Amino acid sequence: MVARLLQGILLELKDKVPFILGVVDADGNVISCTELKYIGEKVSATTDFFASGAEDGRLDSYTFCRLKGFDSSDYAVFASESSDAAETICKVTAVAITNSKSLYDEKHDKSAFVKRIILDNILPGDIYIKSREMNFTGAQLRAVYLVSFTPGRDMEVTELLQSIFTDKQNDFVITINEREVSVVKSFESVDNDEVIKIGKKIDKALKSLMEGCYVVGIGSVTSQLKDLARSFKEAQISVEIGKVFDEEVTLLNFESLGIGRLIYQLPTTLCEMFLSEVFKKGSIESLDEETLFTIYKFFENNLNVSVTARKLFVHRNTLVYRLEKIKKLTGLDLREFDNAIVLKVALMVKKYLKSKDRYI
Repeated sequence: MVARLLQGILLELKDKVPFILGVVDADGNVISCTELKYIGEKVSATTDFFASGAEDGRLDSYTFCRLKGFDSSDYAVFASESSDAAETICKVTAVAITNSKSLYDEKHDKSAFVKRIILDNILPGDIYIKSREMNFTGAQLRAVYLVSFTPGRDMEVTELLQSIFTDKQNDFVITINEREVSVVKSFESVDNDEVIKIGKKIDKALKSLMEGCYVVGIGSVTSQLKDLARSFKEAQISVEIGKVFDEEVTLLNFESLGIGRLIYQLPTTLCEMFLSEVFKKGSIESLDEETLFTIYKFFENNLNVSVTARKLFVHRNTLVYRLEKIKKLTGLDLREFDNAIVLKVALMVKKYLKSKDRYI
């Protein structure tokens, strides 16, 4: 790729300069040149130039200018003449090559391409065309993971995830902004257990770094590149739902969000209507912290009075008394499944509206 890019630029300059112009590597090998016959030859002065550490200079009737932006490899533009004109042309050529490479990398870098897809910044038709240009495997199972965290720690998170996902041809770690980093992971087969396993791996790695100040959302598996934007959006929704309904959970899968996913997709006006129609005015607000804790524990233990009483370290009759109190305040008997569902949904709706600053 490098030689082809360089050669194209130098051939355009061939008739515009009065001397030989080319590019050499650190060993002095000519890899591109205005005169094709010199490609593969050596320029002996090159090693002395690179040893000097200079950005540009003149040695043994040659002029050199170091190229930048070529990873760990060292390259330099050279001219077969030692003059001010040759120095100027070498410097200008070096700038042109560097800029051309940057544009080439941006156009052909797979990670940048995937980022445009997940952020929905590319047309579906262009996805197909560019994936073919880049020899990108389109029909591949992939899922998007999104890590949301405290702003300003994107470099730490990115480096951590890159150390986990080292296959840069198939897995992509993409910085979205200062508080979000995404991972696009490829899979051999549709295996939900494997998808969750990868999520747990990310979660475990982040725990020691972020001390719980993060959430990992998982989108559904897709087989087409164009659908990665949907998987990314699902991962975003997973993160947002987790922040609203269960702040203690750090890993959420879109396909397992349950009632929270349904409520999140409802208009706030409909949610407000639900609360006002099902409950008497002020009934939810009348539930103190102890009562709410009892309700949540009762839900956690599948509406089992005996087990819940044991977990709360109270007598069974004490719990029954509290349930009667709740029934009196809300008109709902939590020992009846239908009533329990109504109250559970109502409490989740209340949380959702509060997150939207719509609850009074």
